[in-house]
Amino acid sequence: MLIKNGWIHDAIHAEAYQADLLIRDGKIAAIAPDLTPENGEEVIDAAGRQVYPGFIDAHSHLGLDNYGMGFEGHDYNEMGDIVASHLRAIDSFNPQDEAVPMALAGGVTTVGTGPGSANVLGGTFIAVKTYGNCVDDMVIDPAVAMKCAFGENPKRCYRDKGDSARMTTAAKLREQLFLARDYMLRKEAAGDDITKQPRFDMKMEALIPVLRGEIPLKAHAHRADDICTTIRIAKEFGVKLTIEHCTEGHLIVDELVRAGVPVAVGPTMTHATKIELNHKTFETPGILARAGLQVSIITDAPVISQQYLPLCAGLAVKAGMDPFQALQAITINPARHLGVDARVGSLEVGKDADIVIANGDPMVSDTCIETVIVDGKKVV
Repeated sequence: MLIKNGWIHDAIHAEAYQADLLIRDGKIAAIAPDLTPENGEEVIDAAGRQVYPGFIDAHSHLGLDNYGMGFEGHDYNEMGDIVASHLRAIDSFNPQDEAVPMALAGGVTTVGTGPGSANVLGGTFIAVKTYGNCVDDMVIDPAVAMKCAFGENPKRCYRDKGDSARMTTAAKLREQLFLARDYMLRKEAAGDDITKQPRFDMKMEALIPVLRGEIPLKAHAHRADDICTTIRIAKEFGVKLTIEHCTEGHLIVDELVRAGVPVAVGPTMTHATKIELNHKTFETPGILARAGLQVSIITDAPVISQQYLPLCAGLAVKAGMDPFQALQAITINPARHLGVDARVGSLEVGKDADIVIANGDPMVSDTCIETVIVDGKKVV
């Protein structure tokens, strides 16, 4: 496939430029002016059109919520176990969820989706494409992060089951990390001698990649003090960390800059449904981006419908965010946040051909997404 004459917004260079884009074997093969199609090559004339990388949401529950099914369709919170590190989002993701093609039609081609925030430890997130029939064929990475949660959600969900204070939540997370570190060290010391290895523990096994720095803790934290607690615990155990929601991040900019952690901001286009959301504002992503932080904008779908991710970026621009930084916040930054930027997030040679063609700026409400391409296949 050859896309001709489009204005390329590659998410790497601030200024768009006019060029052709060649797709071969599902990958971007070339970006240059005046490319010539070969025999049988499909040509899309994108003259006057804007060409973007597929949009990416770093924090969603798409495919685990199940559109139009109510509570019976919710597959993203385990309500019977406050520490559920052994759960895997790949085992709940439903490609037939009606919200998945809606996301695709909105130009969202990749999401980080997984467990909710009811549990102190909820399990692993996946990075997955939004086109396909079976998650095994759609998944980019089956374990991009380990979900943990602070603040009001675990307190509310487990108030009568042993967690009614923020210090309890923090203590339960620390306890699991201490136990997992002990388990890991015992396994390493035992080597291949099965008689000396600790008894198999699925929860502990799931936390070993966190302790080894292979995946981050993906920490649900709205309030400033909760954000600081997540940073404190990550430092104590020397583990990687991403801050999810970061609602009061604008109140502790210096602390976040010192920590140097990636932040995913949102969902902001909603009512403040609990106390810890009272200070939420679309100014937050712009403030944090200007401070030099890696910022992603998120929907937390279904809190905001997944297809409206670009509009959330547009509202951040309206609140003062630089437009290019807003574009990066729904493309390359979430790809980096999820650790999948070698494949998606920008228009560069060698990356997956996940491409959106629009008749204008997709962060503006009257723009139409005209064509969506995933892995080199036109799907919208």
